[in-house]
Amino acid sequence: MFKKILIANRGEIALRVIRACKEMGIKTVAIHSDVDRECIHVRNADESICVGPAASAESYRNIPSIISAAEISGADAIHPGYGFLAENTYFAEVCESCGIKFIGPSKEAIERMGDKIAARELMMKAGVPVVPGSDGPISLDDPDITKIAKKIGYPLIVKASAGGGGKGMRIVATEEALHNAIAMAQAEAKAAFGNEAVYMEKYIEEPRHIEFQILGDRKGKVVYLPERDCSIQRRHQKLVEESPSPFVDASLRRKMGRAARHAAEAVNYVTVGTVEFLVDKSGHFYFMEMNTRIQVEHPVTEVITGLDLVKEQIRLAAGERLTFDSSDIVIRGHAIECRVNAEDPAKDFMPCPGKIGTFLPPGGPGIRVESHLYSGYTIPSFYDSLIAKVIALGSNRSEAIARMARALDEMVIEGVQTTIPLHKKIMAHDYFHKGDVYTDFLPKHIFGGE
Repeated sequence: MFKKILIANRGEIALRVIRACKEMGIKTVAIHSDVDRECIHVRNADESICVGPAASAESYRNIPSIISAAEISGADAIHPGYGFLAENTYFAEVCESCGIKFIGPSKEAIERMGDKIAARELMMKAGVPVVPGSDGPISLDDPDITKIAKKIGYPLIVKASAGGGGKGMRIVATEEALHNAIAMAQAEAKAAFGNEAVYMEKYIEEPRHIEFQILGDRKGKVVYLPERDCSIQRRHQKLVEESPSPFVDASLRRKMGRAARHAAEAVNYVTVGTVEFLVDKSGHFYFMEMNTRIQVEHPVTEVITGLDLVKEQIRLAAGERLTFDSSDIVIRGHAIECRVNAEDPAKDFMPCPGKIGTFLPPGGPGIRVESHLYSGYTIPSFYDSLIAKVIALGSNRSEAIARMARALDEMVIEGVQTTIPLHKKIMAHDYFHKGDVYTDFLPKHIFGGE
């Protein structure tokens, strides 16, 4: 087992990893930018090292500085969290070349699943259903581009081959809008990921976004855990996640879980990851992507299974074997997570950094809060706007909703705008209570006035 882990991240996920390490008896090293000196993850680690100025490119994405911090501190492993360098093939390769264990999959698995075009091709070979789409990247210079689009059928979606988070994506309803959408998606993809490659897929109307947590060990064993329903999103980014899905029955769970396992086996996946699917109203499911890291929403899976996924991730990276099978997992109740962001939903989710006046997290039966906030903390403008995650566990879905609504009423964050009022509306909405939720829930039912 590792003796000391450097956490190449910040905020709530860095704190989450530090807590797991403390329980495992592993020393921790926190890195931070110069504006994050007072961030709570820095206070809670055994050691801390400043790796650069505020801009993430000069600090949390600064590979030479992070490797130097690991070597100086004597860390024998690096946990990347999510975001920043978590799915960076080069970073995983540099860690390996320096004799530092990267707590994640191999660089080959990251590379193969990080390129969505290559991942589509690999999944088709593995027998995993994929959305009908273009064979490889598309270009405006291709004289057959309109024919390709017509064969796929409108509406379709243009997607960046690299990256995620909704960047480099454009929905195309008509042939007249095709060329402009491709150009805009390419420009956004190049700016966000340094790679302008895009491809086309059939746009699945009113889909559910359902994902499966998978775990793999070095002996080739892969297990899947119960699904998470992540259909409530803004700009293709998740806001609410729950497990199990109100839509998925036992039969569909087995089919999708086995497909997720086949996807992981196709890249010899080790540690934890997530296979994401789109599911139409008829229950047909299609591979969307694989995230080769721990997910923001991992706590909903933890609370219904009793597993600690961060500890499992560390153990698997250290070479330990999986000690359970998918069939051993018992779903205990129902869990919902609300991501609380420092954003103003009324202004197109504009980020709202600033100083926190009062922070009072909720508590009581079935409530878990993951956050790096404290009263007097200043949210910097340089990083993601996620500031807290509230997780509610109930004996059934109705109790989980009731507990979440109660927790949101209790929660106090003064000084900045947050998404708490929006989450209250979602929890109170009839369609959410019925489980009638698709990826267009927010524009249709919250902002659309229905």
